[in-house]
Amino acid sequence: MKKSIRAFAPATVANVSCGFDILGFAIDELGDQVEVSLCETPGLRVVNIEGDGGRLPYEADKNTCTVAIQAMLDQLDYKKGMEISLYKGLPLGSGMGSSAASAAAALVAANALLGYPFDKKQLVDFAVKAELIACGAAHADNVAPSLLGGFVLIRDYEPLDVIKLPVPSGLYCTLLHPHLELNTSDSRSVLRKQISLKDSTIQSGNIAGLIAGLFQKDFDLISRSLKDVIAEPTRALLIPGFYELRDAIKSVGALGSGISGSGPTIFVLSPSKKIATAVGTKGSEVFKKIGLDVDVYISEVNDRGAYVI
Repeated sequence: MKKSIRAFAPATVANVSCGFDILGFAIDELGDQVEVSLCETPGLRVVNIEGDGGRLPYEADKNTCTVAIQAMLDQLDYKKGMEISLYKGLPLGSGMGSSAASAAAALVAANALLGYPFDKKQLVDFAVKAELIACGAAHADNVAPSLLGGFVLIRDYEPLDVIKLPVPSGLYCTLLHPHLELNTSDSRSVLRKQISLKDSTIQSGNIAGLIAGLFQKDFDLISRSLKDVIAEPTRALLIPGFYELRDAIKSVGALGSGISGSGPTIFVLSPSKKIATAVGTKGSEVFKKIGLDVDVYISEVNDRGAYVI
């Protein structure tokens, strides 16, 4: 009888406005599940994928689940095989860390099957290799919070240095996912190759302010710091309704907004569930006016991360 373990990994918000490629946080309930089974036949095989509309690859060198697990097995010099079933709970190209959640869930399940040779922080290194396959950039601001939960800072990539940050009580997130798809590669292609010293200074101050606000539980400082002068000005042009939504949420007391990952999902941070709910209502009105359906998710920041079911 095959031994199997299923794991869940949550959706994430990456970049968090000013924190391009270095900040991310996890969302509650939304996410992917992966079941991994041990088998005697060597190699990794994807045997089932559900919820992707038939779009994700079964080839082991192209699927983020198997790429991530293989990176872990290479470190262990493990010779036996595994079979993987992926159950997508996240839409593709949504800006909610879809590929990262798949890799994170796969790693947590496989790691548990092998008796936990690695802690979750060590698994981030393997998950990053899967992100390179998925979107052409080995970034960790989705996979790290999906694995670890909470807010996560990627201080450096060479070597990878991941730091978990505190989450103030009462901080809520509203995700608004308009029904359009935006590929990460396309969203990255519009980014400026060079930035001015002035923009770099402004962005650095906002990143420092946002992190200080998390530590000090200072919602006003968090609000003042949620400003991106580097990626957002070009990426926002790809998302209809972005600026209309940003203006609309000011009237209900939200802290601020930004593009989740590479978009098109927009995240809004609020100091209470009541305000986060009002943001969802405002957002639905904005997208209805421009003729786009939108999914609205309201969540506290998930501090647990990926786990075995």
